[in-house]
Amino acid sequence: MFLDKLKEEDFYVLRGALESGRQSPNNFGGMLTLGIFLQILMVSITHIVLGYESQLPNKTTIFLIHSILTIAIIILSAIFAIPSVYKKREVSQYLVSIVVSQNIFGITPYFWTLHTIGRTDATIASLIFATILTLILGLLVFIVTCIRFNLLLKQGKYRKGRSKGQTRQKFEAKSFLPHAVIGGLGIFYFIQFFVSHVSRIEINFLMIGIIGMLLFYGMIFVLPEQLVILYCKKRFKSFNFDKEGNIYPMGSGERVG
Repeated sequence: MFLDKLKEEDFYVLRGALESGRQSPNNFGGMLTLGIFLQILMVSITHIVLGYESQLPNKTTIFLIHSILTIAIIILSAIFAIPSVYKKREVSQYLVSIVVSQNIFGITPYFWTLHTIGRTDATIASLIFATILTLILGLLVFIVTCIRFNLLLKQGKYRKGRSKGQTRQKFEAKSFLPHAVIGGLGIFYFIQFFVSHVSRIEINFLMIGIIGMLLFYGMIFVLPEQLVILYCKKRFKSFNFDKEGNIYPMGSGERVG
């Protein structure tokens, strides 16, 4: 694996959110608790309210599957919000936090877009094609982001001395273009699809669909970084916290077990 060839210092900048305490186990415990109520609220509004008049194919099955998965995620959230659990399973808690954030801010908003498309008078074939196309564009965003992230790590852009802000602005600015183009294509297609299949423009639903697409592609964009930090937490002790809630210093070695 490419990441196995890199050293601890190659990931230094990624510790920023951990050092600040924003992504500490204690904070995640509170966020997972809040996430329980947010997921219940958002999934209900998405599929019951927004999806009420949607003609999206198999929307009942989609609602059922998404609800079952969300219930499973909620159960895990409740478990890993307990201090006695997450202090012993910090890596697992971080994995759960990734799934929760992706469900709240990525997957669920994507259904906003699908239900918005489903409220048009388009044919079933057109609705299926629109769904497949937006998913393919999402996959392309993920692939391009992974390639970009690996190149930056390989070039040492996340080593000590390169602040997170400097890294983002100076070294990654030009690499945002491919993501903007792919995401822009998805949003442009959605607007064109919506306008061409609705006799009267419903601005509210159009905006909901666009926001859903933006959030969906935005969460796909941050997913590779979340996964790399998860990798670092599994490999390096310095990406984890001690029992007192303090992050281990750089050079603490690799985790055992």
